Amino acid sequence: MQERVTLDDKYEKKDGYIFLTGVQALVRLPILQRWRDDAAGLNTAGFICGYRGSPLATYDLQLGRASAQLEAHRVLFQPGINEDLALTAVWGSQQAQTRNEGLYDGVYAIWYGKGAGVDRSGDAMRHGSMAGAAPHGGVLMLLGDDHRAESSSVAHQSEFTMIDYQVPVLNPADVREIMDFGLFGIAMSRFSGCWAALKCGHEVVESAASVRAEVSMTPFVVPDFPMPEDGLHLRAPDTPLAQEARQPRKLAAAQAFARANGIDRVIHKPTGARLGIVTTGKPYLDVLEALDDLGIDSARAEELGVALYKVGMPWPLEPEGIEAFCDSLDVVMVIEEKRGVIESQLKELLFNNGRRVTIVGKNDERGRAVLPVTGTLSSNRVAAEIARRLLGWREDAALRSHLLVIEARDAPPSVSAIAVKRLPHFCSGCPHNRSTVVPDGSRGMAGTGCGYMVMWMDRGSDAYAQMGADGANWIGEAPFSKRKHIFQNMGDGTYYHSGILSIRASIAAKVNITYKILFNDAVAMTGGQAFDGPLSVPRIARQVTAEGVRLAVVVTDDPSRYEDSSLLPAGMAVHHRDHLDTVQREMRETEGTTVIIYDQMCATEKRRKRKRGLMVDPAKRTYIHPLVCEGCGDCGIQSNCVSILPKATEFGRKREIDQHSCNKDFSCVNGFCPSFVTVHGGGLRPPEAPPLLDLPLPPEPVLPSLVRPWGIVLAGVGGSGVLTVSAVLGMAAHIEGKGCTVLDMMGLAQKGGAVTSHIRVAASPSDTRSARIPPGAADLALGCDMMTLATDEPLSAVGLHRTQVIVNTADSMTGEFTRSPDLQMPVPMFRQRIEQAAGGDSVEYIDALGLTKANVGDPVVANMFILGYAYQRGLVPVAGSAIEKSMELNGVAVELNRNAFRAGRRAAFDDTAMAPPATPDEREHVLTDLPGIVATRVDFLTGYQNAGYAARYAALVERVRAAERKACGDDMLAIAVARNYFKLLAYKDEYEVARLFVDPSFNTGLQAQFRGDYKLRFHFAPPLLARTDPATGRPKKIAFGGWMLPVLRVMSGLRGLRGTAFDPFGYTHERRTERQLIADYEASVAELVAGLTPDNHEAA
Repeated sequence: MQERVTLDDKYEKKDGYIFLTGVQALVRLPILQRWRDDAAGLNTAGFICGYRGSPLATYDLQLGRASAQLEAHRVLFQPGINEDLALTAVWGSQQAQTRNEGLYDGVYAIWYGKGAGVDRSGDAMRHGSMAGAAPHGGVLMLLGDDHRAESSSVAHQSEFTMIDYQVPVLNPADVREIMDFGLFGIAMSRFSGCWAALKCGHEVVESAASVRAEVSMTPFVVPDFPMPEDGLHLRAPDTPLAQEARQPRKLAAAQAFARANGIDRVIHKPTGARLGIVTTGKPYLDVLEALDDLGIDSARAEELGVALYKVGMPWPLEPEGIEAFCDSLDVVMVIEEKRGVIESQLKELLFNNGRRVTIVGKNDERGRAVLPVTGTLSSNRVAAEIARRLLGWREDAALRSHLLVIEARDAPPSVSAIAVKRLPHFCSGCPHNRSTVVPDGSRGMAGTGCGYMVMWMDRGSDAYAQMGADGANWIGEAPFSKRKHIFQNMGDGTYYHSGILSIRASIAAKVNITYKILFNDAVAMTGGQAFDGPLSVPRIARQVTAEGVRLAVVVTDDPSRYEDSSLLPAGMAVHHRDHLDTVQREMRETEGTTVIIYDQMCATEKRRKRKRGLMVDPAKRTYIHPLVCEGCGDCGIQSNCVSILPKATEFGRKREIDQHSCNKDFSCVNGFCPSFVTVHGGGLRPPEAPPLLDLPLPPEPVLPSLVRPWGIVLAGVGGSGVLTVSAVLGMAAHIEGKGCTVLDMMGLAQKGGAVTSHIRVAASPSDTRSARIPPGAADLALGCDMMTLATDEPLSAVGLHRTQVIVNTADSMTGEFTRSPDLQMPVPMFRQRIEQAAGGDSVEYIDALGLTKANVGDPVVANMFILGYAYQRGLVPVAGSAIEKSMELNGVAVELNRNAFRAGRRAAFDDTAMAPPATPDEREHVLTDLPGIVATRVDFLTGYQNAGYAARYAALVERVRAAERKACGDDMLAIAVARNYFKLLAYKDEYEVARLFVDPSFNTGLQAQFRGDYKLRFHFAPPLLARTDPATGRPKKIAFGGWMLPVLRVMSGLRGLRGTAFDPFGYTHERRTERQLIADYEASVAELVAGLTPDNHEAA
């Protein structure tokens, strides 16, 4: 175990090992460059400018967190407002020295952007590349390539863009190479005058690993290259034709520098080798894993005639090294992801070679497709192609055996199809929940970022465009469409980035479109960053007005912010968000381009600020009275909120508020239901401390041996702590001095979406391979969420009779529940898929949520409980002491996480010593026997009306029971009648709502969740008092204070008037209908019972 590990090691340590992500390696990179420049006697500074986007979504966040270290090393981080302007600023960083006005010997510059940003920055890229770099400056561009489009609107591969702009490309294979190749790229840029690009693929840059911290201060080798007399670097003045003439020499200089410094290298080439493998970047690790799986070590490679060449700079390919490698080979197999970059260059290089070499890659010599040009590679696929090639030359029993295992592992699991998915969803209280709704009959278009998620919600929005072009596609569609108007969602980040140009274009084209600009005060999708410049609602309002929109209004959750009318352009209206539908209907009838500025803070950012004390946390919460709730789901429809959960009770499925995830938006209160109460003051009642926390720990388990890397898959829900578990495990392995890689796959998930993490632990850092676990190769799968694990992506890593699986049985609803109130999770299907993939004997189910709540007190750390459970089972190859040390370093809820981890260990060792979780029936108080069901409802109906009313209920149920027993000896029909007849009889009229709120059970429920001095407000729409809301056409709810309780008590006492001539509410259409339904049901049951036989019983 390492003696001392701190979180600052990743930026300050110069020897030993450090644990960091690929993004953090990019933060360390300019610090390393400064150290090297100091050692070389150069007085330099660094400049970083770009625009966030997956897989570099958090680069600016990490740069901000390391601001002290960066400033100490004279590295300036200047966020760009978009990618092309940021790249132009990087070009400018090279220019100060050309005018003898520079403060330093040079400025090394780093630009960053995702694939879409690379595409949009072409003009700036071409100009900068042609102009070149300064001799002691250098430019490195970070290309965020999302090969699988996990968090992008299209899949990206940026190498071909670089080829067009004549920018050399470096392709690192792992976290350490990000730093090594980054330093190389800056040095190459300085030598050759070229700009350099560093490919930052998702599986490399978003992985974490324990890597060597050593920093070589040895200067790079300066090649013997014939430089022009005036050099190859940026200059002023300059001309386009002079730049064009220099460019070929710059690229040749880059190749010479690559050759001199060995960026490409022979890994091994035995004498007499026939098959040469050429690879680059992340596929290099896939090749190493493939060779391991095939049993091909250096000795077997010599026996089988296999050679391996690793390319560090795939374009322009350095010719001498690879030509020498290919000499004497029969076949060269080029293994690279997506479209081939190296393969075509290699064919061109060797075309005139005197000895013919067969080159295969995406296709073999007969044109058969071999490796995919889409998606990503897996080591299984690579291993299979290598084995087939070798076996085609000669049979080898061991190799054949390995191939059969790999083919079986790589075959799609024979599991039943799954029809549901855990799609990402807006956070609780997110302004998108309401702002993206369009009026009936209208159509909307998705925005960039969080606004993209409307594509899979029932919001009439099924189209999108690239960032900044939002709505511009309507300019082309409108003249040829029957539709006269659309709505376009746009975030404030997109607006500031470039979206205002689309608004300007729509105005110029005179199309009918309403831009809904959400001002939520944060760039929410990529982590809640602040804007990259000044922006406010008044600024947007004045800008769009000046551009010439026909009408612009502000819609907000708090109109009081605009009581000072001078903040906005003269005459601009401000509306409460409750009137959004009315405003939108007006907008769609207005000719030309219109704008709605929707002003409401990002819910996640609001939560962060409240936790840090930067924003007032209102002492107000929402509570749903379960006996009043009818489970209609209107609260979910009004709020689209995932903090509204199902609550199974004896009287049916109800709703409850998840107080821990609720962000206090209170839109749910608008649901047309009297069950909502707001609690003002007081606070949440903390969980009771379980009595078993002080029990001794069980004996340490025997940990897995690490003769090969151990793969763990975590599958869970975004926002539930899955990434915390993966980070803790990764750091724990690092603390122990073991090798470890962590790859978190979130896609768009923020809250509620599927999240998967791959953790691979090896005996030492040198033994690690690709961060993604190949299909069928996981040793342990932790299903923190059963549904997520049962989906194709994480389940593909599960191997039959190889993977041990531990699954949490607790249900977790998807965002679809907000729109489908009767949604049920197909748990049997999930179990079937998991057991088919792993084998039934390899799967263990535990109620992690219930056990954590019973034994730790807070279910929020259930994932850490699962980790402890797996650890005690001997399935986690990291010491428990290191895991707990890692929790301390993480510094978040340390004691709670430690208690959960230890409780999980105790449960795995002896579950009889644990406080048992509540069973579903205990938790939900659901009765299954007919006498119990009837007795409960007789008691309820007696309180509802009187004993005679209850007897009427019991008599009908008894009549059904007797007929059913006579017909077939069953009571299924009687139970159905007992439940459904009761629902009709116990309709929620004014008297019943009043009775339920004064019933002691209401206060008991409140006391279970809240404590302290609090006051209540009831939210009703009394038929004689509530006015019709013009925005919805429904009675508008009114908030009543605690003084309402005596009124409710009086109202409850008047329930004897129900159904009589003196009932003032009984004459309404709704009440008459309810009474008629009871009569109709009684008649139907009587008819059914009269003709009941064994033959028609099931249908009845």
